[in-house]
Amino acid sequence: MRIDLNADVAESPDDLALLDVVTSANVCCGAYAGGEELMLDACERAVERGVVVGAQVGYPDREGFGRRPQEPTDDELVATLREQLDLLAEVADAVGARVAYVKPHGALYNTVVHDERQAAAVVEAVAPYGLPLLGLPGAASLRLAAADGLQVVTEGFADRAYTPDGLLMPRSEPGAVLTDVDAVAAQALRLAPQVDSLCVHGDSPGALDLARAVRAALADAGHHVTPFA
Repeated sequence: MRIDLNADVAESPDDLALLDVVTSANVCCGAYAGGEELMLDACERAVERGVVVGAQVGYPDREGFGRRPQEPTDDELVATLREQLDLLAEVADAVGARVAYVKPHGALYNTVVHDERQAAAVVEAVAPYGLPLLGLPGAASLRLAAADGLQVVTEGFADRAYTPDGLLMPRSEPGAVLTDVDAVAAQALRLAPQVDSLCVHGDSPGALDLARAVRAALADAGHHVTPFA
């Protein structure tokens, strides 16, 4: 079975080591963290390692790391997401990379699971680029993207706890972020048959060790770890 392994990178210099392990890189586009220098470094390293580059777009909220809910207008959300996509495309092109998919970040990611208006704005922002959109299985964003003819990619999180209804447990809840290597690897194996891509967060404690454990567990179980794009 084929499975993609992705990670959030270019949020800080420390997370770039994950590019030695993953097959797809969700490159922060500078709205909630990072900046052009980190984006360039991430894209260059991704090209060297054969890692696919994706755009991690989010609310322009550096103080809250993009994890605070926001209520932008449709036009505001479309505009900021396209600015982020265009910036990463320019940076990636400078090192021979290309943006191959889009993944919302943080509060935006969780909001477009159920918020039809913001989900539609995300799809409107992405549609002219024709890029695949990542999201939780059953998310409104994925349903609307598929209806608009975009490829959708379902995603599971190896290092996050889930609620009984399949949503991500809020980070404010105890145990929402998984840090035990064995538990994270086990969750990756459980989720792999259900999704197209698995994520390890670049800012999780011990993220590099977690990513290595997940990749090894997937390979040992007979999964072919390879980019979906």
